[in-house]
Amino acid sequence: MTIRMKNSIELKQHLFNDCSQFVEKRLKIIKNTIHDIQESFDSETKSSAGDKHETGRAMLQIDLEKALYQLSEIQKIKDILRMVDVNKSSETVRLGSVVFTSKSNYFIAISAGNISIKDQQFYAIATDTPIGMLLMGKKVGDECVFRDKIFTITELI
Repeated sequence: MTIRMKNSIELKQHLFNDCSQFVEKRLKIIKNTIHDIQESFDSETKSSAGDKHETGRAMLQIDLEKALYQLSEIQKIKDILRMVDVNKSSETVRLGSVVFTSKSNYFIAISAGNISIKDQQFYAIATDTPIGMLLMGKKVGDECVFRDKIFTITELI
């Protein structure tokens, strides 16, 4: 049922590292996007004036604002990830918990999708997602209902 690694801290560390890599990959993409937009701004500036020029600059400005918003959001996600303590365990689900249920397994940290470890699947989810909010504060043996499906928390690390 449960993956038996050297210990629960090793499992949490592996899940945490995968989440960190997910965030760093997204951060790199966003920074590259911002760089590309800034380069486009520079080439637009050298371009001739007129309506086409102004429209191009306006579109670049919108793209830049979107990218800067994404950058601020990824920074918030990094801040949440910094609060995860893989060495801490708890009797109830909290940030940093690994939750095994009768249906799926979860790592409560950030929304980073599906993570496979030794042929077992974990969903990295944030505390403010619907399933994250449902699980927070629950303990082993608690029954939960999500989207008309009932499941039980079987183990908590």
